[in-house]
Amino acid sequence: MPARVINLTVHGIGDPPRELDPGEDQTWVTTEQFTQVVDAIVGRSDVRLTFDDGNSSDVEIALPLLESRGLRAEFFVLAGLLDEPGRVSRTDVRKLLDAGMRVGSHGWAHRDWRRVGPAQAVEEMIEAPRLLASVTGTPVTRVAVPFGSYDRQVLTRLRGAGASVVYTSDGGPARSSSWLQARTSLRHDIGPEWTKDVLAGQPGLRRSLRRTAVGLVKRNRGPAR
Repeated sequence: MPARVINLTVHGIGDPPRELDPGEDQTWVTTEQFTQVVDAIVGRSDVRLTFDDGNSSDVEIALPLLESRGLRAEFFVLAGLLDEPGRVSRTDVRKLLDAGMRVGSHGWAHRDWRRVGPAQAVEEMIEAPRLLASVTGTPVTRVAVPFGSYDRQVLTRLRGAGASVVYTSDGGPARSSSWLQARTSLRHDIGPEWTKDVLAGQPGLRRSLRRTAVGLVKRNRGPAR
């Protein structure tokens, strides 16, 4: 694994099969946009593809395209929404695993982890991975933070829950060995130039400084625990 990696996040592809939450359409891409990104990362060992939210398009659209190109990806599923209309099912999860994909936790019900109380935090960070482990047959310790919203308390809770890797939405490259992994989300308005810029990993000094500052704020805000 290269020392530096670029993590990309996909949320939904094609025509949404369910009513989207406010703002969710901003990270929903067409099949053509997704295919363009996938073709650009073939042969790139320094690019990791991840999927959030457990949308049914993960299996119906993404999986065949990935398999046809010999690519692997990691799918972060919402445990509490398994088998819901428009979402992946337990059978879908096993299908992803059989295809050589990895499955991680995106929590229980797509809540903002900065705003949950102790009981909901247990559900999101402990019970969700436990339920997914019962489906996959193996421990689930890799996590993607909903909305990319975290602070010091969230990170402390995740460490206490045994999370082995935590994916954010901070953007930009990441160290492959880091516990906290920055990702860049695909958006509704992306094109070839966006893909070229992101995969180059050189967003320019101003964007780089902003990402660094945002990451520092997120990691240190909130009460110490």
